[in-house]
This record gives sequence, structure tokens and C-alpha cells, in this order.
Amino acid sequence: MTRRSPFPKVFWIANSVEILERFAYYGIYLGFGIYMEHLGFSKGQLGIVQSVFLAFSYIIPVLSGTFADRFGFKKMLIVSYLAYLPSVLLLMLTKSFSGIALTMLSIGLAAGIFKPLISGTVRAVTDQTNKTLGFGIFYAMVNIGASFGPVIMGRLRAVSWNNAFLAGAASIGLMLLITIFFYKEPPREMEGLTLKKKFRDLAIALSDLKFAVFLVLLGLFFWLPFWAFFNLAAVYVNENVDTARLYTIIRAMFGRPVADFLSRADDDGTRRLLGEAISHSGYIIMILQVFVSRIAERFKAIPTFSAGLLVMAAGYLFLGFAVVFHPALVFLGILLFAIGEMASSPRIQEYITWLAPKEKAGLYMGTNFLSIGIGGALSGVIFTTLYGCFLDRQHPETIWYMLAACLILGTVIINLYTRKAGHFEEVEK
Repeated sequence: MTRRSPFPKVFWIANSVEILERFAYYGIYLGFGIYMEHLGFSKGQLGIVQSVFLAFSYIIPVLSGTFADRFGFKKMLIVSYLAYLPSVLLLMLTKSFSGIALTMLSIGLAAGIFKPLISGTVRAVTDQTNKTLGFGIFYAMVNIGASFGPVIMGRLRAVSWNNAFLAGAASIGLMLLITIFFYKEPPREMEGLTLKKKFRDLAIALSDLKFAVFLVLLGLFFWLPFWAFFNLAAVYVNENVDTARLYTIIRAMFGRPVADFLSRADDDGTRRLLGEAISHSGYIIMILQVFVSRIAERFKAIPTFSAGLLVMAAGYLFLGFAVVFHPALVFLGILLFAIGEMASSPRIQEYITWLAPKEKAGLYMGTNFLSIGIGGALSGVIFTTLYGCFLDRQHPETIWYMLAACLILGTVIINLYTRKAGHFEEVEK
């Protein structure tokens, strides 16, 4: 058995930074719809901000890797922090729609610059003996930050929104200090790509019409309803689900200290569960990812991906039922969404890398960011706006039925497309 190489110090430094960044990113983003409601903005205005934010978060990484190659990971990390930190602090000052939109655009830009840098560091410092474990640790760090961010910042915003934004800024500030004093540029081969060549390579990859259409279908029928969950779940739970009953359920199951930590008190003393405290998949992924991955790897990519979409659709139905039948169904809905996410998201991204020759795997993953960006850019302006319309008609749960229908339709269309257009051939590396 080959002996596993030890991880260098920079591996652990990079992963600690990843925890802090995901803490700030998801801590701010998942509660942002509640914040916009607090300021009195419409769901249509919220949808615009969400779309701009997600578009920049996932399209910028297509280009930022090129700058990291030219200038180094450490310098680009510092650049991302210098965009992140003042933008988060500016949320404490700006209250106009245009000001908030521009601020979130800047945060999305910073997140987009940051996104490929830590995974790139992990890739640079791992080898054949430890890469699987290395990326497993990295994925766990992502979910630790994404789980604790909404919970901690939800508790803080229950006192004051400025407290939550200060926590996010403090997290970014700590990242900056760790990077300056402890992060060492990992040794690696420089590709020397220019932006001009990057665009040329992307154009070549997308000139394969069959592959380009496949990416668009993924953007519309997977990433679009996928991002709608993160745009809407916290707002929906906070506004439409009986969170006082959810509090009593959590208290009965886990005790009063846990329930109090995940809740806030109304003026009359009634405690209500914080919407953003439970409306994410990070804590479920930390527990179940290995189990789900072990099952998923036994089957081919597209059937596994399709099964994940159908499980997500079931989760969306139960989120709708939580208003109609019983609020506890929200827990089942989130659990099913998380299982569907674990089965579909990693599998389809792995599948895309295997469609390319080894030397072009990174390029094909860059095109995948474009697919994710398409879904993110449309998710707010379409589904958050529709949610506002259904809310005005006293049927907010309808949005989840529409999202479930979108996923089911997507399953049918993607399977028909791969059959009629011809199966993509995975390349043996």
C-alpha cells in the first residue's frame, strides 16, 4: 500500500481561511432576504440583488484563476479581502436599494475572486496519495463554515443587524491577517495563460454545440431551481412557517439550551426559530456526504444525477406542505433537498471534468462555472419575484410546487437530450 504524503502547513492554513470565508459568505447571504424585508424592499427588488450577487460569485471564477496563475494565490487572496472587507462594513451604512445592490455586487466580486484560490491551493499541495482525503477535508471545511455562519449571524441579527455585519467583517479581517502572516505560496507549475487565451479556450470548448446546449440545460433545470432554495428557504421559513411551533419541536428533541440558541424572542416573550438557522444543507452534508457518495459512486453519472433531482423535488414539495399541513415538514423538506444536492451536484461536476481530456479538465470546469452562473443569475429575478406574487395572493407555498415541477421537467429533458443527442463519452484519465 502506498504511503500517504503528509499535508504541508499551507494546506491547513488554506482550509482555516475557507471556514472563515464560508462563515461570512453564507452568514450574510442566507439572512439577506430577511434583511431586505426588514428594510421594506419588495421581493422583486430582493430578486434583482440575489441575481446580481450570484452571477458575479460564479462567473468571476472563470477569469480569476488566470490572474492567480499570473500574480500568485497569496496576492489574489489579499485582493479579494480588500474588496470583501469594506463592502461588508458598507452594509451597515447604506440603506438605499441602489447602494445595497452595488454593495452586494462588490461582495459577489470578492467571493468570485476568492472561490478558486483555496481549491487551487489544495490541488497544488496534494498528490495521488492524498488528494481524495485532501479534497474531502476541504469540502468538510466549506460546510462547517456554511453551517455555523447562518446560525451565529442569525443570533446576532436578532439583536442588531449591525452585529451580524460586524461579525462578517471580523471574519474577513482575520482571514487577511492569517494570509499575510502565515500563508506561503505553494510551489506549482505556472500555465502562463493570458485572458485572451482564456477566452479563446472557452470559445473552443463552447463551440461544441452539443456540450454547450448541455450546459445551458443544466443552468436552467438544475442550477436555477437549486439556487432558488438558498434564495428563498430562510425567508419562507421566517415569514410563512409557524416558527413558534418549530421552536417547541426543537426544544422537545434537543433541550431548551439548543432551542434558545437557534431562536429569538418576540416582544411578548414567544420564542421563534430563526429561519436562517435551519434553512441550509451544510450540517446535513457534514453528517451524510460520505454515506451518500458511497451509494452514488456505484451508479452511472446521469442516472445518479437524475435521482438527485427527483429527491430535491420531493424536498421542495414538503417545504410547501409545511405551510399547508404541519410546520415540522420543513425539516423533512430540507433533509431531502440536502440528500438530493449530495447526489446530484458533486456527481454532475465530476462528470463534466471526465468529458474532457486530462489536460483540459480545468477548462471544462471553467465552462461549468458559466452554467452555475446562468442558474444563479436567473434564480432571483424569476423565482424570488414569483414568490412575492404568490405571497401577495396568500399562497406562498406555491413557489415550491413550481420549483419541484422545474426539477422534474429538467430530469425528463436532460435524460431525453443525452439519449437523442448521444451520450457524452467519459475520457479515461
